[in-house]
Amino acid sequence: MTERSLHLQENLKFLTLLARDYPTVAKASSEIINLQAILKLPKPTEHFMSDLHGEHEAFIHILNNASGVIREKVDRVLGESVSEEERAEFSTLIYYPEKKLPRLKARQTDLDSWYRTTLYRLIDVCRVVSSKHTRSFVRKRLPEGFAYIIDELLHAHFEDHDKEFYYEQILSSIIDIGRADAFIVALCELIKRLAVARLHIVGDLFDRGPRPDIILDKLMAHHAVDIQWGNHDAVWMGAAAGSAVCIATVINTTLSYNNLEALEDSYGINLRPLSLFAENTYQHSDVSRFMPKLDHKVRPFEQEGLLRCARMHKAIAVILAKLEYQTIARNPEFGMDDRALLKFVDFTTKTIHIDGKDWPMADCSFPTVDPRARAVLTAGERQVMEKLCQSFSESERLQRQIRFLYAKGSIYKVENGNLLFHGVIPLNEDGSFHESCLEGRRYSGHALMDYCEARARRAYFAPEGSRARQEGGDFLWYLWCGRHSPLFGRDRMTTFERLFVGEKSLYEEKQDPYYDYRDNEQMALRILREFGLGQTELCHIVNGHVPVRAGCGEKPVKANGRVIVIDGGFCRAYHEKTGIAGYTLVFNSHGLSLRAHEPFESTQKAIRDNQDIVSTVDIFETVKTRILVQDTDNGRILQGQIEDLKQLLEAYQTGLIKEG
Repeated sequence: MTERSLHLQENLKFLTLLARDYPTVAKASSEIINLQAILKLPKPTEHFMSDLHGEHEAFIHILNNASGVIREKVDRVLGESVSEEERAEFSTLIYYPEKKLPRLKARQTDLDSWYRTTLYRLIDVCRVVSSKHTRSFVRKRLPEGFAYIIDELLHAHFEDHDKEFYYEQILSSIIDIGRADAFIVALCELIKRLAVARLHIVGDLFDRGPRPDIILDKLMAHHAVDIQWGNHDAVWMGAAAGSAVCIATVINTTLSYNNLEALEDSYGINLRPLSLFAENTYQHSDVSRFMPKLDHKVRPFEQEGLLRCARMHKAIAVILAKLEYQTIARNPEFGMDDRALLKFVDFTTKTIHIDGKDWPMADCSFPTVDPRARAVLTAGERQVMEKLCQSFSESERLQRQIRFLYAKGSIYKVENGNLLFHGVIPLNEDGSFHESCLEGRRYSGHALMDYCEARARRAYFAPEGSRARQEGGDFLWYLWCGRHSPLFGRDRMTTFERLFVGEKSLYEEKQDPYYDYRDNEQMALRILREFGLGQTELCHIVNGHVPVRAGCGEKPVKANGRVIVIDGGFCRAYHEKTGIAGYTLVFNSHGLSLRAHEPFESTQKAIRDNQDIVSTVDIFETVKTRILVQDTDNGRILQGQIEDLKQLLEAYQTGLIKEG
């Protein structure tokens, strides 16, 4: 028996199972031909976004225009023969078909003629964006009800009859039976679906912005998305898992931006118990340090409402300080004893001992803190937290979205030569990988990231009330603000100092040494190799988390092109610091392009005035030879499938397996 025959014998069980899908030589051969053809197609487009922070309108717009990719296709198809204004209007129709369509129709004097022109143009754009895909791939993504018609229009051959007449018959029928509007919407959605093959979200969907739930709804409807968790995501995951310290953290952050709708409207979280407790406990307290951070340009605010918010903020901030004290005491492995700050307050002198020095407290009014049992919640505080925990656990929408975040999310991802993670790979001052001792074992680099993901999953999926679930919830809080958390990347979270201590020098949060080395190409290569990458020029680290201060001249591309930072400040709160409103990254068959975006005003203005986000495209890395599917991770999977099918053919040809 030859070596090849022996190999077939060893794989006989697998090949027999494969034969169920390809029961004849003809079907196996046909699939080999199909897969080999796919390998020669251009690499599909990947779209990278990060640090969305609840800014749903800007996110949806950039998702709809694919960071300018769709406008580029429109300009390519329509060309200079169509005015800039008309191309902008047509692009807006693709972005928001259901909202833009009624406005456009209302202006038409010859609606049938406008329908025909618009449909012709949409079909031409659709043909361009589908050109990277096989007919089979496109067919699987065609909208229900119009699949056959769109397939005909995209792939029909017109050699034997007049193209315009063929189109005219199909389009006239669509218009005559009153289906033109639905057909336009279907084509617009298909264009957006085909323009981007995969969407990567590199962390931080939650906090600051008004509606993270709308962002998650959009992601849940997306055809191909993955998420690398950020520290803001981790703490919301902990809150959904029932962790009291994570719930208090989430509410504290939400109240600091007066963003009650993110809790009450989005997830039905009942804040009334907290509000009543705060009014009873802090009504006569000075809560000026707890007034929310506001952008008065966005909407007006009423003073008494702000005071109620500030009282709630102080109430939850004190509860949070106690819960953090408890969490740190339960987990000495976190190495955060110095961050149980209530322990270091001297209520007599009204000072706090931090970093070896006593500092005056700006607010030392703690009516619910017993100096002899500082971490203990009062009966009123316990009741508030019990009701809040119940509200979070019973929020069906929150639970559904967090389950999605677990299903599609991870601490890091490696795909097509790119290493994606939100924060840092913890390093020591000398550039070596920092070792964390967790649950009696030491982890660093790649192993640390894997451990963090496994323990983060334990928080949600361990049995309710179990020790493993509580430990997991504590760990998600550690990922939010822990000294060596790969999602946080700083030595401390100075929330307590900012609220209760006046000394501004204490507000500084020292960054992990990773940031000192982020512009060092050799360090970037070392990290890439740790994750099995770095062998070619097309390997990169894609980061978020720390906004790029573009207004101060900081560049998002670092380490000689090996590190790409795409947190440019989606969040309105960051715009003054960053000078822009976010970076996104596009990776297609020609290479990488970074897109810098100006602030987005509103969806209403985009629809009414065809106002797109002003974006600057920096094509910073192009390839000499166009990247094909065979050069991607998926291409390697397909090549493995081809090899399996070739073995099946041999099994048929030698009689090892009989055709079905």
